[in-house]
Amino acid sequence: MLSRVADNLYWLARYLERAENLARLVEVNASLMLDLPKELAPGWQPLITITGAQDLFNERARDTSERAVVRFVVADEKNPGSMVASLACAREIARTIRDILPREVWEQVNELHLYVNEHAAEAISKRTRHAFLRHVTRGVQTITGMLEGIVNEGPALWFMAIGRSIERADMTSRFVDVRAVGMLPVHGSPLRPFATIQWMSVLRSLSAYHMYRLKTRQRVYPAGVVSFLLADDDFPRACVCSLRRAEEVLARLPNSARLLRRLSRVRRAISRTRFETLSPEALHGFIDRLQRALARTDDDVARTYFRGELTLARRGATQAQSAG
Repeated sequence: MLSRVADNLYWLARYLERAENLARLVEVNASLMLDLPKELAPGWQPLITITGAQDLFNERARDTSERAVVRFVVADEKNPGSMVASLACAREIARTIRDILPREVWEQVNELHLYVNEHAAEAISKRTRHAFLRHVTRGVQTITGMLEGIVNEGPALWFMAIGRSIERADMTSRFVDVRAVGMLPVHGSPLRPFATIQWMSVLRSLSAYHMYRLKTRQRVYPAGVVSFLLADDDFPRACVCSLRRAEEVLARLPNSARLLRRLSRVRRAISRTRFETLSPEALHGFIDRLQRALARTDDDVARTYFRGELTLARRGATQAQSAG
């Protein structure tokens, strides 16, 4: 497989996963705003922090109102990390590799891109937001299911699996860092009575609430949620599970020894951490190191398999990272 094609497949999966995560993020934040008293609600600023686009947002918006933040995250074409921009990149990549992908996958990617372009304004309205975001989430999940169900086992599927796994681990760590660290209950805090609602929102942002209860058989509490989302080996969106999946796929590719060692070290570091002993500051520092390790992993994947080429996919990713 050409390195250019492999890079495009890797980033196709990342862009699709990113679009789904943004839909989850907006949906759950809207629900949290309804569940908490107005004077205690966290507002919409955390969405900008999670996506890492604070500087660009400051250039393009005057306030952190609901409309401004949702428009920036979902519909702003000049924000490289927005849902519209991510799906535009995914669609263009899919178009250039149509000889690699089944026709059904291309059609679904194209349909989702067109839908979001035409209906992005519906995310801004409270009345139409839920249906729009649900359509996006299910659209991406449909594509992921198609890829797993009708694409031959081999390099194409493997590079997409690596991209999806790294994107999931990165976004999950961001959710935990901003949402969880910012909401750790402090003695005497007015938010303390609402802690369970907040931590449930962290789980629901990743569709993890049911699996958390099924796996742990425990109530929702801070260290349990953090440990589950970062260190669980079975939940697909947990960091450890995502990294293990990337390792399994990389083991089938040549020249992967260095990458496997890096991922194994990161995975072991997460698994061995006792999150109940970490202060908010220590947890933030741990996740910051984790995100840097994921960024270095992405660089190593590019150097090992993509020859450092600045392809269409990586140009868009570079712009998004620069914006963050």
